[in-house]
Amino acid sequence: MNNLNIWQQLVEQTELRWGEVLSATSVHIQLVFFSMLIATTLAVTLGIVVTRVPQLKTIVLGGTGILQTVPSLALLGFMIPIFGIGVKTAIAALFLYSLLPIMRNTYTGIKDVDPATIEAARGMGMTSMQILFKVELPLAVPVIMAGIRTAAVINVGNATLAAFIGAGGLGDFIFLGITRGIDGLILLGAIPAALLALILETFFSAVERWTTPEGLK
Repeated sequence: MNNLNIWQQLVEQTELRWGEVLSATSVHIQLVFFSMLIATTLAVTLGIVVTRVPQLKTIVLGGTGILQTVPSLALLGFMIPIFGIGVKTAIAALFLYSLLPIMRNTYTGIKDVDPATIEAARGMGMTSMQILFKVELPLAVPVIMAGIRTAAVINVGNATLAAFIGAGGLGDFIFLGITRGIDGLILLGAIPAALLALILETFFSAVERWTTPEGLK
């Protein structure tokens, strides 16, 4: 096996493990999806709260910023005593890594809404909640989507580390390839992960353009 060039190894491993690749890709997508779903719900909510209570900005954004400085493997290790080995720990760690870009963009998107637009909405008799949901959030959606896109792409890469705690995913092939010294196995995990990241990048970029008002494009 080691005498084969890397592309021959890749072809051979793909033929042998095609079903495993599909299964691992499915697990990888689920890890990213569920962590992003939870993170988006909480991060957007916290981002809105911070715009309403500015005193929380340093605590909330600063706290999530600190989480970004923790190495991925270390964060997974910290989660093990709480959630144990497996999928729950991986989702929890990916969720924490997703918070900052989504929360920061939610805060920035809402704060960057033209004050004149908000004053005009108040002049029309809108309540604070109506202004939030009918004016601020719709205008902030493109910025929020940019944060979600960033978090999703980063999570695809970080999810490969889930293999180290038995959570599965495409990282299994990378880890196996490293331990066995088979470059083709590493590519078998890395290439689908890279393609998945590109697909998500393209999808969220399209959504971001679609949600951007005509006057701001």
